[in-house]
Amino acid sequence: MDFNKIKEMGLEYAEKGRNAALDLAEKGRTQAKIVNAQSKLYKAQRQLGALVYSLAKGNEENQPLVDKYIEMIANIEQELSDLKASLEPDTVIETTFEDTEEAAADVTADAAAEPAEAKPEDDEAKTCPQCGAPVSDDALFCNKCGAQL
Repeated sequence: MDFNKIKEMGLEYAEKGRNAALDLAEKGRTQAKIVNAQSKLYKAQRQLGALVYSLAKGNEENQPLVDKYIEMIANIEQELSDLKASLEPDTVIETTFEDTEEAAADVTADAAAEPAEAKPEDDEAKTCPQCGAPVSDDALFCNKCGAQL
């Protein structure tokens, strides 16, 4: 074999390696998006349950707000479906409710480990920008007027 042939083969293998690395990186980004969407889905489902419970407990109805949550959950589920479809079936990592809780606990622990000066000093409770009602920090909609937060 001559030197040019070896050089050509080396460049060919380097290109294949580069393409494989780029493909792997893209799959990793997609997996991260899937985990993020699963976390959003879990949060939205939990908030919908809390909303329905609080409405039922107060003998109130707010079907438009419940419908907004249901629509948002459907959109997240569609996003998840699209992301999973973009990957080969054997590369999708399924996370369970427990996995999501563990990841959330890890994130909380990491946030607690950050220096105090890195955290914003916000002692005031979050309020709805439309009606001013107090809302939880992780709420997606106001429980009083239904405004998207």
